Amino acid sequence: MALLPLSCITASLSAQTKTPSTLPVVMLSDIHFDPFHDPAKLAELRATPTKEWPGVLNAPDSPTLAADEAALQKTCPVRGIDTPWTLLQSSLKEAYQRQHEPLFVTVSGDLISHSFDCRLHYLAPGISGKEYSEFTAKTVEFVALELRWAFPGTPVYIALGNNDSGCTDYHETQDSAFLKSTAQSFATDVIDPANGKKLLSEFSREGDYSVTLPKPMQHTRLIVLQDLFESKKYETCGDKPDDAASDTQVQWLHAQLAAARAAHENVWVMAHIPPGIDPYATFSKDRDVCAGQKPETFLSSGKLADTLKEFPDTVKLAIFAHTHMDEMRLLRSATEGSNGAVPAKLVPSISPVNGNNPAFTVAQVEPRTAILKDYAVYAADNQTGIATNWNEEYRYSSTYGLPDFSAKSAETLTSEFLADKQGSSAHSSAYQNFFFVGLSSSGVSASLKAAALHHLWPAYACSMTQDGEAGFRACLCPAKP
Repeated sequence: MALLPLSCITASLSAQTKTPSTLPVVMLSDIHFDPFHDPAKLAELRATPTKEWPGVLNAPDSPTLAADEAALQKTCPVRGIDTPWTLLQSSLKEAYQRQHEPLFVTVSGDLISHSFDCRLHYLAPGISGKEYSEFTAKTVEFVALELRWAFPGTPVYIALGNNDSGCTDYHETQDSAFLKSTAQSFATDVIDPANGKKLLSEFSREGDYSVTLPKPMQHTRLIVLQDLFESKKYETCGDKPDDAASDTQVQWLHAQLAAARAAHENVWVMAHIPPGIDPYATFSKDRDVCAGQKPETFLSSGKLADTLKEFPDTVKLAIFAHTHMDEMRLLRSATEGSNGAVPAKLVPSISPVNGNNPAFTVAQVEPRTAILKDYAVYAADNQTGIATNWNEEYRYSSTYGLPDFSAKSAETLTSEFLADKQGSSAHSSAYQNFFFVGLSSSGVSASLKAAALHHLWPAYACSMTQDGEAGFRACLCPAKP
């Protein structure tokens, strides 16, 4: 028997030691930072360089804070509270404490607060469109800087959401000043230098970019989309529909995925708005799907989902957000099962605007395959960031007893959900309990939301695997004799 040289054995052992089987990643979404929390500070924020904003925000509350907030809420009502400075600090500090050396951080959209346009125009009457765009870009830059300061030396990859616009919610124009400014900010402040130039060359068109994930990830690319261009609510900053913008984005994505497949790369795709059916909107609008009415969808077409499903051998994970809830999807073809499917994770929000408690996710990824092996969700016990305690809400592997969040495992779990029409199994109950983050400390309102989800369980289960109208209807509605 031939013996290997000692140097070869040592090198092999060294390589095994240096590359862990999994590596940590921090996932955030829907931060919705509110620069109007103390309205009297707005003028100073507008006049102050972004890097000096903490000094303004740390100053004592204005004596008129309560009255100013009430007037702002009356004029520009929001259904709850977004993320004030105290909560942003608490969230990022805790995420760093839970994982202070992540390989990278993902943020799947919506950095700025709801009703941003109404509030800014109310507090700064007469503000020009250019000034509005500049302050929006400045707010996005501030959140990016806070992420950089929270995770020094760690690449942070950010997708823009429907609120992150230079004009108003669900509106944007290709090659806008806002997109160009944000490209410069992201390339300078949060992206690793190796990918900065690439981001600058791609981002300004529609907020999309493709980067190589850091080693020891092996041959893995992250493709980031600003998919408000694909929303059914999308219009340009001139209030015009523009289907060509959606087509441009999907064509770009398809070309990126084809190139990755040809190069034998693994891919993660991140965007803000998920494809598929919106079960909450469908039933809150009393849509009788089984009687032939159309279900509500998040996007204007199925092109994004169809493109991802065309590359199941390449796309190992899709990351979305937008609903603020903790959800999963399986984008699968009608014929190939898990072999033709892409697992998708909807990351719960920092913002408590929907009554949920703030949350973030710490995941473990296998660098060789780019498969998400496990994740844990951490939730705050209040919605303010003041004297807040953060605790592990649940861990995927121990809750569902699965080895990873691959397409195969997601197929196993979603099939179980679909078979459980009453939503009463241990796994179905766990999903319902953790869907709305902070049930244990959010009181009656959260309990009612959980009960509503239980009532609509068949629709939610179908929406996990059926992203099109026909498939959703066939899944949800009893077959006619």
